[in-house]
Amino acid sequence: MNAQQEGEVQLWLTKGAKPEFGPNVMVFDSSMPSQAIQKQIDAVYATQEHNEFGQQRNALLFLPGDYSVDVPVGFYTEVIGLGASPDATRIAGNVHADANHEHNNATTTFWRAAEGLSIKAAGGTMQWAVSQAVSLRRMHVRGDLVLHQNRGWASGGWMSDSLVDGNVDSGSQQQWISRNCDWKSWTGSNWNMVFVGVAHPPEGAWPSPPYTKVARTPVVREKPFLQVNAAGEFSVRVPELSSDGVGITFRGGETAGETIPIARFYIARPDVDTVETINAQLHQGKNLILTPGIYELTAPIRATRPHTVVLGLGFATLRPMKGTAAMTTADVDGIEIAGLLFDAGPSESPVLLEVGPEGSRARHAKDPITLHDVFFRVGGAGVGRAKVNLRINSNDTLVDHTWIWRADHGAGVG
Repeated sequence: MNAQQEGEVQLWLTKGAKPEFGPNVMVFDSSMPSQAIQKQIDAVYATQEHNEFGQQRNALLFLPGDYSVDVPVGFYTEVIGLGASPDATRIAGNVHADANHEHNNATTTFWRAAEGLSIKAAGGTMQWAVSQAVSLRRMHVRGDLVLHQNRGWASGGWMSDSLVDGNVDSGSQQQWISRNCDWKSWTGSNWNMVFVGVAHPPEGAWPSPPYTKVARTPVVREKPFLQVNAAGEFSVRVPELSSDGVGITFRGGETAGETIPIARFYIARPDVDTVETINAQLHQGKNLILTPGIYELTAPIRATRPHTVVLGLGFATLRPMKGTAAMTTADVDGIEIAGLLFDAGPSESPVLLEVGPEGSRARHAKDPITLHDVFFRVGGAGVGRAKVNLRINSNDTLVDHTWIWRADHGAGVG
């Protein structure tokens, strides 16, 4: 790629990244040359492929359109399609997660995600060989999906609101949960495969094969997501609460819910913001987008207003440095917290995330607080100390995917 093309890439990224998401978010447009996009993807993966306990965080955002690229997804990387439906952002090539160790071992393939994309994989099969703290959401796989790499060890994983036109093969996956999904067929079983609100679950039941099935999802709210309309305007879609659901939400196009203009969000950056600037914006009534990076906090982020949305991109990481909580909420309706890694700091925190204060009494069944893809870590990247990772005091709170991990390898292990 010549200097002119490199300049054009930066121009497109600058134009696409309105509002300003900072240096760790790339926004791609389908009018960009494929090789220019590929160079940026490859640069991110070169950093993140083996970066299990590193500091870098990334989000790769694809505006609606057609792309011919190969997207390997490394540590702390989130790949997002920005359409109202996954079919608005179509990738011909692949989006894939590969085993992080020799012998096709994916048991530490953690902390990565893809959502809002339609994938037509080269060769017809998308590989997603992963373990914990990994999610697929709002995906349309136009072919088959395999959840392992050549039957090597893997211990995932999460998929929700996703459609697979062909077969899903769990293979050597030890465990997996699929919620509100649909596919042509499923093959494989190991320790435990969980199916909740899946339109076509495989035949059989616990203990042989080890399938746990819940026919309908009793109550759920899908994760909020970034989207861009035909005029190029960014917003956040907040799906509505649903009960007794089966299958995907986007069969008819747009997922039912509320659209919140991006102007009603404060977009925080770890190289710019402090907990004081973030809390000041929340106090003024803003919602919050936390862009990728590590936020070293001297006090808790406080979500106190009903229906506040806190949305992390690219595994935005909250690390309390002074022995406090990283985040707390009031006991109010409809707060949503999504896409965050809570990483214990060097001074012992009583709790990392506290939902509602102790003694909370209100009921929220009609409009619960919801947590999506919230992950917790004590140790691994360094010394971490916390008495409690997640404490839920508010009634009726929904937890839609979490992994709470006391590190067994890395630095500061238990």
